[in-house]
Amino acid sequence: MTVPRVTDANVILRYLLADHPEFSPQAAEFFEQVRRGEATAFIPEGVLVECVYVLMKFYAVPRPEVAEKLSQVISYRGVVNPDREILLEALALFARHAVDIVDALVFVTAQHHGWATFSFDKDIRKLERESDGSAG
Repeated sequence: MTVPRVTDANVILRYLLADHPEFSPQAAEFFEQVRRGEATAFIPEGVLVECVYVLMKFYAVPRPEVAEKLSQVISYRGVVNPDREILLEALALFARHAVDIVDALVFVTAQHHGWATFSFDKDIRKLERESDGSAG
């Protein structure tokens, strides 16, 4: 396996959108290698968040499609994020609920580690109530 390449949002976006004549083919070639496990990529949490915002705000990609596309990329064999499970769970939660991706990440990270959250955000409190079965 190769040394992981820390991958920026612009590479992921060019790959998913296939909208640039020079960069999109390069991104597609790289991610095809990552998908097969022939190359490795580390996708920082912040890059994932940036991708969500750009896809939704600038390209008007619907929330479920954003979550599905990014989950597919995060699931590629060559993606080496130690928090891959957290990222995938946060994207799934983000797809199911009208919550911000950062709120989903905070909530899932706390749940995954058995930690509590400390937030004034109503969406995080809502997720906590729902997970306790006390949503109403």
